Amino acid sequence: MNQIKIGKFIASCRKEQGMTQAVLAEKLGISDRAISKWETGKAMPDSGIMLELCELLKINVNELLSGERIMAEAYDKRAEENLLAMRREVEKKNRQMLQTEYWIAIPAVIAGLIMVFMASFLEMPVWLRIALIVFALIMIFTVAFIAVGIEQKAGYYECQNCHHRYVPTYWQTNLAMHMGRTRYMKCPKCGKRSWQKKVLTKEE
Repeated sequence: MNQIKIGKFIASCRKEQGMTQAVLAEKLGISDRAISKWETGKAMPDSGIMLELCELLKINVNELLSGERIMAEAYDKRAEENLLAMRREVEKKNRQMLQTEYWIAIPAVIAGLIMVFMASFLEMPVWLRIALIVFALIMIFTVAFIAVGIEQKAGYYECQNCHHRYVPTYWQTNLAMHMGRTRYMKCPKCGKRSWQKKVLTKEE
């Protein structure tokens, strides 16, 4: 999707409806800074307010994602193109989130293990030894909880029995046995347990 083109289209439609950025922002319940980011191509409207935005601008979602008015005969083709583009965008964001998980978790775990090693083998007061070990463990567990939260939100887990893809709750993810990003969980659709792999998109 061309964010610059979409941004210019939003600005054009807004002006056609006689609204300033501030007025549109107020109707959507957001800041006019967000509208400015859309119109300059720095960000995209959140999916949660796309329908309301389209209603205010008197356009449809396909036109919004295309950045232009769509003739009736080209509507179906453009709709398919936009769905594919959105799927690629979601996949890209999920991949970036999972990479962030590694960038957060690996350095923290290494740093924590170094602290525990230092506390175990270097000469230091007992209170400092205890404090260092406690701090290292708190850091490792805190980062682990954050990393699981990122993993849970990025993408889906696929049941190996019925191949249903879904997002489990945070605690279902956190408490499940796992090997890397593959977790042993109960599928909400078929009710069977299996080692479920992390996938980036809802569709197979």
